[in-house]
Amino acid sequence: MGTVFTRQITQIIAHRGSKGTRPENTLLAFQAALDDGADGIETDVQLSRDGQMIIMHDEQVDRTTNGSGQVRDLTLAQLKALDAGSHVDPAYAGTQIPTLDEVIRLLQRNCFTGIFNLELKTNKFPYPGLEQQLATYFTQHPVGFRLVFSSFRAQSLVTLRRLYPQAEYAKLFQTASRQAKKMGRLHQVADLHPDIRWVKAHRFWLPHMQLRPWTVNSSADMTYCFKRRFAGIITDYPAQAVRLRQQIQGVSDSWKKS
Repeated sequence: MGTVFTRQITQIIAHRGSKGTRPENTLLAFQAALDDGADGIETDVQLSRDGQMIIMHDEQVDRTTNGSGQVRDLTLAQLKALDAGSHVDPAYAGTQIPTLDEVIRLLQRNCFTGIFNLELKTNKFPYPGLEQQLATYFTQHPVGFRLVFSSFRAQSLVTLRRLYPQAEYAKLFQTASRQAKKMGRLHQVADLHPDIRWVKAHRFWLPHMQLRPWTVNSSADMTYCFKRRFAGIITDYPAQAVRLRQQIQGVSDSWKKS
């Protein structure tokens, strides 16, 4: 049997902020997503050379800044000196790479109560100690929103869950669903974050777990997820998703009503 879908509202989670309209993983992108009515923010954390928690998707800074090199080989000061906006539009020149703390403070200024989905970018470099740093940070800085940790690397989730069990955990995967489903059965994760292409290919045999597919950018894929009332979608275009959800599910700002 396939998944039995409830009448739940599908939450719209902004992938690296409003990645489709702003420089990804910047405070500009996160603020735009909140202004657009996103229910959640998805972003990525790595460690700098001097052990600071940095918000960046790629392990290298080359694609999204005017610099080059590995995040782990650059200090916080070196990373802060980079321009993370000009590659999108000259109007965003001087935009900085944020730290995790800066993003948390932005959410708090917005009185955010939705989902904050933080991906541990440990599948290529394990970043020893990152899980402990995250557990310590969130223990010392309690937040008023829903905290979801995700990763492609199962061990990071198991380790962090042991250190910080009060958060929610989700396994990311592209095609390797077996490990993700096993983690669900063992209650190591509560949610699955699969590639939308995997979801559509397995539409008759979807697991009985909360699904938040990525990256759901086309109107057709958004419609597919909203009609099936998945737990959430992760999208580069939260404003477009909010408009489409209003048409299909009759809701525009679910987290503000929850």
